Amino acid sequence: MQTVKVRTTQNVFIEYPVASLGDRILAFLIDGLIIFGYYLLIIFLLAGTNAFSTASFIGLLIFPAFLYHLLFEIFMNGQSPGKKQMNIKVVRMDGTPATIGNYIIRWLLRLFEIDLMSGAIAMLTIAINGKGQRLGDLAAGTTVVKLVEQRDVSAKEVFTVAEEQYVPTYPQVVQLTDQDIELIQQALEVNRSTGNYQPVLAIVDKVQAKLGIQTDFPPVKFLYTLIKDYGHITAGN
Repeated sequence: MQTVKVRTTQNVFIEYPVASLGDRILAFLIDGLIIFGYYLLIIFLLAGTNAFSTASFIGLLIFPAFLYHLLFEIFMNGQSPGKKQMNIKVVRMDGTPATIGNYIIRWLLRLFEIDLMSGAIAMLTIAINGKGQRLGDLAAGTTVVKLVEQRDVSAKEVFTVAEEQYVPTYPQVVQLTDQDIELIQQALEVNRSTGNYQPVLAIVDKVQAKLGIQTDFPPVKFLYTLIKDYGHITAGN
């Protein structure tokens, strides 16, 4: 299954599967029903009144439906109501949030491949591409992912518990909390995934100051050692 690593606000990457064609079709149908319901509501409100003019028809019926997907994706962070219901969203292929420019490119090509061609080209492209991309996604550098629920876990669950005979190198690590250890893990993940060394250095400085530790260990090895020590010491608690 094709997956995309999505960057969280904590600069941690979480891997999500690409949304299936079925999920995207269902999201499209849900959005279509919402637009149809909106049409019925406006027609009901304007029927029999002098307000039902060409201008009102264009302004209240055509224009909102025309911009429906663009506006919702911009203001709902890559989701239309249909996408939100199906728990899928638009992201860039590098895992970062899509920009307004990305949404506009997707929307412009949507007018051709979905609205004018009844979705045939979009479905064919998604099926062949293998990365969940229609033509608009290919042009914008985006795809649509399935937001599988991420369960909150504690540091004791996340980090490997050391063997019973292991002797902690830094027993002072008991002064740290689960949240501190999770921040250390996030800094290491950023360094591993992006090569950005700054979060590691910042965490090392703060931890050494808090625990009063001086070490010759390289920063990355030092942090991994702290994680192992913490896992061993707290395993029996």
